[in-house]
Amino acid sequence: MGIMLNMYIIVGLGNPGKEYETTRHNTGFQIIDIIAEKYNIDIVERKHKAWIGKGYIDGQKVVLVKPQTFMNLSGESVRAVIDYYKVDEKDELIVIYDDISMEVGQIRIRKKGSAGGHNGIKNIIAHLGHDTFLRIKVGVGEKPKGYDLADYVLGHFKKEEREVIAESGHKAAEAVSFMITDRVDEAMNKYNGKA
Repeated sequence: MGIMLNMYIIVGLGNPGKEYETTRHNTGFQIIDIIAEKYNIDIVERKHKAWIGKGYIDGQKVVLVKPQTFMNLSGESVRAVIDYYKVDEKDELIVIYDDISMEVGQIRIRKKGSAGGHNGIKNIIAHLGHDTFLRIKVGVGEKPKGYDLADYVLGHFKKEEREVIAESGHKAAEAVSFMITDRVDEAMNKYNGKA
């Protein structure tokens, strides 16, 4: 018997459909695409209500997931993936998503916590029955005064913001490689709080 390698499920949150592609709320999808490119993982399989791609990051087996359920039902897809691969979601699930309480491109890693008003996370917590799972929050900037929240998160990044988000994607990819090699605290020390 060889040692059972851990398998990590890395989920980026977003909404399916062309019109949502470059919106703030699809930052999770955008970052999954950057990770996929960096580690040569093709996201071509359609199952578990998601697009998924399997591959390796630093010798660890990973499944990259882009739920296709619409944001507020993300938990359905995450639950299906976890049940299928039989992973321990407290240690082997990483969820990447947009956060409007941080400036554009800022990254924050957490081991658990409330949804903070994010509908995708709210639904994942509902489907898991707890809020203990790893996450990488990516700042998309605070909603300007007078804006409707839905309009803001479904709005598009400015060109220069897109470049910042792309940079954050590379940082998030690095953070993932820390997190899947048992160095979550190191990743937190390195990335949290830095713009």
